[in-house]
Amino acid sequence: MTDESNVTPSRFSGLSNKLIAAIIAVILLVEIIVYLPSLATFRASWLDDRLRVGIVAARVLDAVPDVMALPRDLTDRLLTSAGANAIVYRRAGQSQLIELADPVTPERVVTADMRQRDLPSLIVGALDTLFAGPGRTLRIVGEGDVDDSLVEILMFERPLRADMLDYSRNIVLVSLGIAAVTAFALYMLVSSLFILPVQRLTNNILRFRTAPENATLILDPTQRRDEIGVLERELSAMESELFGMLRQQRHLADLGLAVAKINHDLRNTLTSAQLLSDQVATLDDPKVQRLAPRLVTTLDRAIGFAQSVLDYGREAASVPQPAPVNIKSLIEDAAFEARLVGHPAIAFEASVPEDLTVHVDPSQMTRVLVNLMKNAREALEASQQIESPRVRVTVTAEADRALIVVEDNGPGLPPRARENLFVAFEGSARAGGTGLGLAIARELTEANGGTLRFVETGAPGTRFELTLPKDIHSL
Repeated sequence: MTDESNVTPSRFSGLSNKLIAAIIAVILLVEIIVYLPSLATFRASWLDDRLRVGIVAARVLDAVPDVMALPRDLTDRLLTSAGANAIVYRRAGQSQLIELADPVTPERVVTADMRQRDLPSLIVGALDTLFAGPGRTLRIVGEGDVDDSLVEILMFERPLRADMLDYSRNIVLVSLGIAAVTAFALYMLVSSLFILPVQRLTNNILRFRTAPENATLILDPTQRRDEIGVLERELSAMESELFGMLRQQRHLADLGLAVAKINHDLRNTLTSAQLLSDQVATLDDPKVQRLAPRLVTTLDRAIGFAQSVLDYGREAASVPQPAPVNIKSLIEDAAFEARLVGHPAIAFEASVPEDLTVHVDPSQMTRVLVNLMKNAREALEASQQIESPRVRVTVTAEADRALIVVEDNGPGLPPRARENLFVAFEGSARAGGTGLGLAIARELTEANGGTLRFVETGAPGTRFELTLPKDIHSL
């Protein structure tokens, strides 16, 4: 018995973990896709703010007459409010410069032209700033507040990058929070709709497998109308059928053991009675001479019935041992055992290729052929109105099969026997028969990879067609 605790999935294992991981991954992927335009917009807004400060500084310059100079503390406050090292205002071919008292000589300068507002350019600029090294100076270029005017601002890139990193950190934290909340909400929804029902089905299958004879473990289906509801109802029906089949099989197995024992004892008793009947048949009493053959026939029939039941029970454990067999010798042996060879009243005809070889269990296929030929002989012997009774066996070779036809010109099969021809205890063609012969013959044929079927010809008699696999070395 399998330890159920080692195989039963928990609530947060298997599909649950995969579902949560998939939801979080999808949300983070969406956040990454949204993050790049958002970061580019943040950078553009940050630079626009600095340009607006530069425009204000330019207006201050316009307000001061050309003959006057701005006080140094005012220019320093303007530059400090903009976070800039210098501000240049260009208009009508003229340029005005505001710079710190101690000018800074930049080592590396990168230009951010805010006149290009397309999304790809903004994203490329944002990524360039985000992954830039220290010490760069940013030259911001933008339009002024009047026509044909430009504002340029020189500033260190470090404050912009620091603000972008803080913004990115906040975006990551918010994204993780959204992903966690969304994943949990979706998990609870999907779990109630799918995960828990699937786990219920899985646990039921595992428990039922360990004890299929326990009817209390049969699944009680819900009233769902979707695919899981259909699965629940079908699983419940399958478990109910399996429970019934196992119960019936156990009863049949017990009954079979009892029948086998009874048949064994009955056969021994009938054998003893047969020996006594043989001795009685030697007496000179006319009445005994008249009744003794009937007694012997009846005992033979009873012994045959018991033997056939025992044979049918033993066939379940008989595994075929296929080997290359010459089909001509196989049919000759079967005809001899069926007492057709040298029969005083029934002609036996066989048309068999000399070198055709089949790949079957010789003893089992001999039993099949003996059964077919014996049935044909007994049918012809029981009928006194058949002129020139005969049994014919014809063998033809096909691509990878051998077709064996066993037919006779007897009275044929009654309707009831045709309907249940290969059903045990149902398909007997004569009174007192068990119907096990053809049932065993079909099982043996199919176990050897062949087929056995009855063919309606419309003419008197019976015709059985038997196909067997040919030996691969003879192809």
